[in-house]
Amino acid sequence: MPVRPFLRIAIVALIAIGAVYVATAQETKPAAAASAQSSERYRIGSGDVLEVRVYNRPQLSRDAVRVEGNGMIRMPLIDGDIQAACKTEGELAKEISTRYARYYRNLPVDVFIKEYHAREVALIGAVNEQGRYQMQRHIRLLELLTFAKGPSEKAGQTINIVRAPRTDVCEQDSSSKGEGLISLRLNDTLRGDEGANPYVEAGDIVTIPEAEQVYVVGNVYSPKSVPLKESLTVSRAIAMAGGPLRDSKTDRVHVVRHSLVAGGQSEIYVNLTAIARKKEDDLLLQANDIIEVQESTGKSLIRSLMGAVAPSVAQFPVRVIP
Repeated sequence: MPVRPFLRIAIVALIAIGAVYVATAQETKPAAAASAQSSERYRIGSGDVLEVRVYNRPQLSRDAVRVEGNGMIRMPLIDGDIQAACKTEGELAKEISTRYARYYRNLPVDVFIKEYHAREVALIGAVNEQGRYQMQRHIRLLELLTFAKGPSEKAGQTINIVRAPRTDVCEQDSSSKGEGLISLRLNDTLRGDEGANPYVEAGDIVTIPEAEQVYVVGNVYSPKSVPLKESLTVSRAIAMAGGPLRDSKTDRVHVVRHSLVAGGQSEIYVNLTAIARKKEDDLLLQANDIIEVQESTGKSLIRSLMGAVAPSVAQFPVRVIP
């Protein structure tokens, strides 16, 4: 066979194969997208409340049908229970229409979820909006935090998920971790790191513990307790309290450190002026440190500490203990 006709045949064959590949890929993409969309669709669970609308048959329609603990519901004229759990609204509507086929042919049925109770999680602790959240789809931990308007300024460095044994008979997420306590770094979750951003599951209790505190008192603009974040130093803590007032002894800032191991406390003096001039290292703080910026006259530490704590104590409600 001459070379030129052979090349022509080979090119035609490659073009044909490419066309078949493109057509197959175009058919596969919509199918994959439809499959992913179906898996994300909410599936009815125990405790959900449904509205069932039967076209032109108000005597069969129901405004509030609660899904029982075994996942079943009951409808008029239908013998036995109907499996509702693990079905989508459309799947259950089709099932009900099929069960009515002995009485009415091609009866249109619509199912709507009025109340979501099967997928409820609790978010508590150092978040801006604590509460119970009812999920209508699979969501990840970071998305749940956004609904709660994020962690509060008192949040610590960890986020915990208390996960009970699964009782859901429907599909389980392959990324799900087992029951027990799941502890993650909050900063990793906020960055969206996959390992620290799992899907939350029904019954999860998500907690963000408050950070340990240090206390800035004395001759500063706003004496306060400051959450102990990573790498919090003396100068930064004082800056968070508004900075030192005039006539402060910035060359001798008093730090009181409690030591559980030694069973007592130690005192450290820091030269804030030298730190600002890069002549001394900034002291890294520990939990429950008390930083006192003294006046030139030497104000009492106890009076300073009471001045920082007392205003916040007055804000708490009064409760009677019988």
